[in-house]
Amino acid sequence: MKVFLGMSGGVDSALSAYLLQQQGYEVVGVYMKNWSRNLPGMKCPWAEDLADAKRVAVKLGIDFRVFDFEAEYKQKVVDYMLSEYQKGNTPNPDIMCNQEIKFKLFAETAFEQGAERIATGHYANADGKNLLMARDENKDQTYFLYRISEEAISKTIFPVGNMLKTEVKDLAEKIGLAVAKKPESMGVCFVGEANMRDFLAEFIETKPGEIRELETDELLGTHDGAIYYTLGQRHGLNLKQGLPYYVVRKDMEKNIVYVSRNLNTLSLWKKEVNLKDIIIRGEDDGRDISVRIRHRAPLVSASLDRNTNKLFFEEEQKSLTPGQSIVFYRNKVCLGGGIIC
Repeated sequence: MKVFLGMSGGVDSALSAYLLQQQGYEVVGVYMKNWSRNLPGMKCPWAEDLADAKRVAVKLGIDFRVFDFEAEYKQKVVDYMLSEYQKGNTPNPDIMCNQEIKFKLFAETAFEQGAERIATGHYANADGKNLLMARDENKDQTYFLYRISEEAISKTIFPVGNMLKTEVKDLAEKIGLAVAKKPESMGVCFVGEANMRDFLAEFIETKPGEIRELETDELLGTHDGAIYYTLGQRHGLNLKQGLPYYVVRKDMEKNIVYVSRNLNTLSLWKKEVNLKDIIIRGEDDGRDISVRIRHRAPLVSASLDRNTNKLFFEEEQKSLTPGQSIVFYRNKVCLGGGIIC
């Protein structure tokens, strides 16, 4: 069976190639060229990642190809992210990348070129029908995969889904993969190590505004763009008072960021939230489920009202940020999720 494997140049996808090979698959490694633009003070590592992926393919003796998705990526992922920030939201472009690029465009292109299955180095599992949590709960990436289609799930293999990250690194080193000790890429998929503020400044024109205390409306300071702040944020406010303030609201029309010292303010804690663009695979009713309100956050009990698209929590939750996703689970199955309004 021919499997097209997305290879990022990292250790997870590199070992995935080896594991698929050991299982008897005909493996075709594919590097997706999604972003190549340099940012101020940060060179885009795409060329180095491509070289690393190619070296692994040569070592393992597998076919290797490059899919250039840069134009589609800019339209489907980058422009989406910029639009959301301009609205005052805090989007998750990695989720959109998986939905639109890695498990849609990549999959379609792979199948057109003869693939029977696709594979990635994500920490997740699939049983042919359901998206399942990875064995390594600390590395589980189903939060970022919740929007991929049932069709994609049915045709995807996650070779490292039942391995711990330590096992992946150890085995990669044992078989002599050059990327065994390569540091993990951090941050947003295409921004990488660059500062998100620097990235946004390249594309969005902002203007200074006021930082005011929510309870008193007292002017505490100024900011250089409300888009740079997210609910619950504490650092980077640069207020002279020297006291811990938290971002609790943004008025995008007036370009005002509201802060509070009160961690118990109702603006931060909520027992219900409205969701949009909800996806639920199968026939699950969304009642009495577990949800994750951000990546690596603990699972909490909640129930979804499908008529109103409102999610009710068993206990109050802090800093529910518009634009971010809440992902639904039942036991180890990732059912889907929705985006906070």
